[in-house]
Amino acid sequence: MAERATLFVIPGSHPAMTARLMLERKGIDYRRIDLIPVISKGVLRAAGFPAATVPALRIRGRKLQGSRTISRELDQLVPEPPLFPADPDERSKVEAAERWGDETLQAPARRILWNALRRDRAALESFSQGAKLGVPVKMAVKTGAPIVALSARLNDATDENVQADLAALPGYLAMIDAWIADGVLGGPSPNAADLQISTSVRLLLAVDDVRPAIASRPAGQLAERIVPDYPGRVPPILPLEWLKPLEAEQSAS
Repeated sequence: MAERATLFVIPGSHPAMTARLMLERKGIDYRRIDLIPVISKGVLRAAGFPAATVPALRIRGRKLQGSRTISRELDQLVPEPPLFPADPDERSKVEAAERWGDETLQAPARRILWNALRRDRAALESFSQGAKLGVPVKMAVKTGAPIVALSARLNDATDENVQADLAALPGYLAMIDAWIADGVLGGPSPNAADLQISTSVRLLLAVDDVRPAIASRPAGQLAERIVPDYPGRVPPILPLEWLKPLEAEQSAS
């Protein structure tokens, strides 16, 4: 019998959710190990991974990190159902969208979340629903102020950066909507780009301040179809001035 895969995640992590969806789409049995942010870095190093980021997957004697690396390796190990189209031109479009989701969209979603959690740490508990952290979730949240502060700093979730992220968000959503209209995203069978992008959008939907600008758009509808269950919710907490670009976009729509 093949060794069971092991996936190391941080609760609420959108790229980790991407890896989970890939494994489930492939029908690969795995066990999940939930890690506490920041502390996760030492655990992953101790487990023999070359980097300190999640998702980190141990499968069939291999150690893989990063959702894009994992998507390609899983297609090699378990070809059906595929995460990429067979047609070279279509595959190129999916790969470009997947890369954009990883390199452009992922970080702003993370920064917006950590900036909000820095302002309202109580919301952290909601992102740990179902997680097994080795300590009671309430205790982890109660003592989590240094973790939240350090995570916000490590992810450059400064007020200046998050203001810029919120101003850029309407353009990001328009790009996703265009890919859906073109058929690159949103087909009957989710591809690697669907799984990469929808988890970031789904994380943003968990932030009440930005949800109204996303939920009714094709990007938001796709995210909720691809990821119907996503733990976590952050009540309104961001400065209203920061949200004006989103409100302007809603009014224009």
